[in-house]
Amino acid sequence: MIKKVFKFFYKSIFWLFVFSIVIVIFFKWVPVPITPLMLIRNIEQLQDDKKVVLKHDWVPIEEISKNLQLAVICSEDQNFLNHHGFDMKAIEKAINYNKKGKRVRGASTISQQTAKNVFLWPQRSWLRKGLETYFTFLIELFWSKERIMEVYLNSIEMGNGIYGVEEASKFWFRKSAIKLNRSEAAAIAAILPNPLKYRANPATNYIQGRKNWIVRQMNFFGPLDYNQKNDK
Repeated sequence: MIKKVFKFFYKSIFWLFVFSIVIVIFFKWVPVPITPLMLIRNIEQLQDDKKVVLKHDWVPIEEISKNLQLAVICSEDQNFLNHHGFDMKAIEKAINYNKKGKRVRGASTISQQTAKNVFLWPQRSWLRKGLETYFTFLIELFWSKERIMEVYLNSIEMGNGIYGVEEASKFWFRKSAIKLNRSEAAAIAAILPNPLKYRANPATNYIQGRKNWIVRQMNFFGPLDYNQKNDK
């Protein structure tokens, strides 16, 4: 009986491993239709007797302004083009900061956030963090940086029932993501730490300050080129 249990356990682990690789390769080319977070938010809306809202319009990266792509890199992960999923310097800084301060600072890269958004649930736990590390490794192995950015920008939560930058652009600025200028792109990137709390337009003093900082970082960063590393 014990041998059967262990055999079943190992077979389950093996097929889950195979499935994880297959699904990552599948999403290398196919748009992600829905994420676990979208389903969780809809369930929460139902439980709270609120209107169920899910606005999600996938667009290829060619239809997302380079301004927005650059703004997100400058805001969330300036070493995105250089690392292989994990920014060790940022992790070390976060550890040192968290030892001293009361607030917890994270060090998740865009790759890590993409892995979490597409394949996992939002709650913090050691299990989820371990799986996040595993899926981050897989997407860095099988996807290009440009594909990671494309999936990230189409999957992130941008407001109550709003997912992806196309819907966010329409909601905040009444235009498609391809038409965003630098200031508008920076405003959307500025609310990413807490899109359910902050608003991109009109911006509060805090978001305006973040927006101005992001625009300055965009100027320092220079043109965005996924085929070249940026040593800045």
